[in-house]
Amino acid sequence: MTTDPAYDPYEHADRLGVNVVYGRLRTANGLWLPEQRTIILNTKMRVMLERTTLAHEIGHVCLGHIESTPRNERMADRFAAKHLVDPDHLERVSRFTPDPAQWAVELQITPHVLETYLTMRSA
Repeated sequence: MTTDPAYDPYEHADRLGVNVVYGRLRTANGLWLPEQRTIILNTKMRVMLERTTLAHEIGHVCLGHIESTPRNERMADRFAAKHLVDPDHLERVSRFTPDPAQWAVELQITPHVLETYLTMRSA
């Protein structure tokens, strides 16, 4: 499993020609609208959640998803985990604390993305 330690989902969206806009979403933190090539991110999220949500939505873009299904959501979660977690950084952080919640904070990802990454790594 490889990851880019400098992965920037905002830059990735730009390279893909995907518009990223902010709006009020009732049931999700992000939404991929394939017909408009637009990702809507919920307003006022913390930086960690926004970055993770954007990476997840870019997963939908790159994987060609046009609808939300449980399988597509899992695949987008794995895409985000693969791109956001730098294994070397995780290794360094895990030496300083046994607490996965602290690892997530240090890596600036949500605990869910960390759990997804660790599950992928152990599979």
